[in-house]
Amino acid sequence: MEQGKLFTETSNKVITCRAAIAWTTNAPLSIEKIEVDPPKAGEVRIKIISSGVCGTDKHILEGKDKVPLPAILGHEGAGIVESIGEGVTSVKPGDKVLMLPLPECRECSSCLHPTGNFCLKQSILPPTGLMLDGTSRFTCRGRKIYHLYGTSTFTEYTVVHEIAVGKIDDDAPMDTVCILTCEVPTGFGPVFNIAKVTPGSTCVIFGLGGIGSAVVMACKAAGASRIIGVDIKEEKFPRARALGVTDCLNPQKLKKPVQEVVVEMTGKGADFAFEAIGLIETIVATLESCHPSYGVGVIIGLPPTNSQLIFDPTLLLSGRTLKGGVLGKYKTRSCIPKMVTDYLQKKINIDPLITHKLPFESINKAFELLQGGHCIRCVLLF
Repeated sequence: MEQGKLFTETSNKVITCRAAIAWTTNAPLSIEKIEVDPPKAGEVRIKIISSGVCGTDKHILEGKDKVPLPAILGHEGAGIVESIGEGVTSVKPGDKVLMLPLPECRECSSCLHPTGNFCLKQSILPPTGLMLDGTSRFTCRGRKIYHLYGTSTFTEYTVVHEIAVGKIDDDAPMDTVCILTCEVPTGFGPVFNIAKVTPGSTCVIFGLGGIGSAVVMACKAAGASRIIGVDIKEEKFPRARALGVTDCLNPQKLKKPVQEVVVEMTGKGADFAFEAIGLIETIVATLESCHPSYGVGVIIGLPPTNSQLIFDPTLLLSGRTLKGGVLGKYKTRSCIPKMVTDYLQKKINIDPLITHKLPFESINKAFELLQGGHCIRCVLLF
């Protein structure tokens, strides 16, 4: 029997399933029974198989990044199409797919631009918490629940726009490839697409969590000769060194600002610097760590809501560059499924970026591991 036929009993019907709901900030997620509506025109309902737990989800729960609540968080997901709405042509029930937090409509000015990827139908900046028609597909206790970035992967079933779904190889390992929707492209893209790291160069990475670890791997692959890792949690250092970091710095144990130490270590500053935390002070430190004439700094982490960046403009006047990009500037539907194929063909290795796998019901344990610095990425299995 084809996989798609397994879902005929639920097609066009409301599905009752489990989801982890963030009712408020600074509180554990609550696993609840929810109702998931059928997909509307241009939408896809997906049975989640695995989901990564990202630092952005943690920042939302801490109240640093504001999103509409109550919501089903999660934006790194792999699953199987359960049913499709009217007009959907790129996937069918039974297909293995990834849910993409940044869509690719292939119609807006960003998507049509050769290098643009920040689709104007996105719901990240600012986060609306709703589908494109302004409504939600989730209900719990008679109350509508918000989506996150059009994905919401901390649930057994979700509804996503077709423009945010990527069909992947039938033999893709579903307990692993979910991290290709955020952790891997968000780490690899700044190195290969944005900064364009060169062989023999010196790089510094602020933050050695999931994204920072992916940046380290990419810098090593690009041929960087020196990779400086910065983090306040030294338990991350052994794993970082194993991935390619040559020097580890804990800013809390330095006698001067870490950017000054980086400049001293490198002579005049790093060739490339990456901020993978999402704090204003580390963004400024990233820029100040760059070589004054040609250093390139890249903002990766999502800063706290309504924060403002203030720095000395002469830092740029001398020749430094400060750049940014969501999902590594990859055109998501076009590029990310190809990364799955590359992984299957052993052209890239993402396995070291997953350190823990837990059952979905242990989701709060996953956040504890993340908070304590004890994991690079934890994948939840449904």
